[in-house]
Amino acid sequence: MNDFSADVRLAKEGSAAAFSRLYSMVYKDLYHIALYSLRSPHDASDVVSDTVLDAFCSIGKLRDVQSFRSWIMSILSAKIKRRQREYFDTADELEDETCIDEFDFDSVELKEALGKLDSESRLLLSMAVLGGYTSEELADICKIKAGTVRSRLTRIKKQLRLELTPKLLE
Repeated sequence: MNDFSADVRLAKEGSAAAFSRLYSMVYKDLYHIALYSLRSPHDASDVVSDTVLDAFCSIGKLRDVQSFRSWIMSILSAKIKRRQREYFDTADELEDETCIDEFDFDSVELKEALGKLDSESRLLLSMAVLGGYTSEELADICKIKAGTVRSRLTRIKKQLRLELTPKLLE
């Protein structure tokens, strides 16, 4: 993980340029995790924008300058979960927007298997695989125990393996 401490200190003092540098170091991870979790480029962009705005407005409240990355990912996680609840709150059927900019699925089967995961599982898997977070970091971000993170990831991977194995043998 990168050391954000100098720019975090400057951003806490009100430097928009320092915050911009911080954003430039995490924006791809923010977007990829949001896109993977929400499966909609428009919603992913909206969630990332909301996350960055909230982070910019509240960076003064960040206590530990070393934990900037996990702090902004916590904000993103909350925004993603809120957006996912909105999906279920609306009676309108959502248009399937599975156009994924930088992800290239090797097979339709993989895409279908990932689509069968619940939203929380997709979020956890995306943060672990795409974001490269450890179980301890994910536990801090998601406010759950590290052991729970590890067991959930194990179950998610097992579910994907079971889903994909028969299709690969065909």
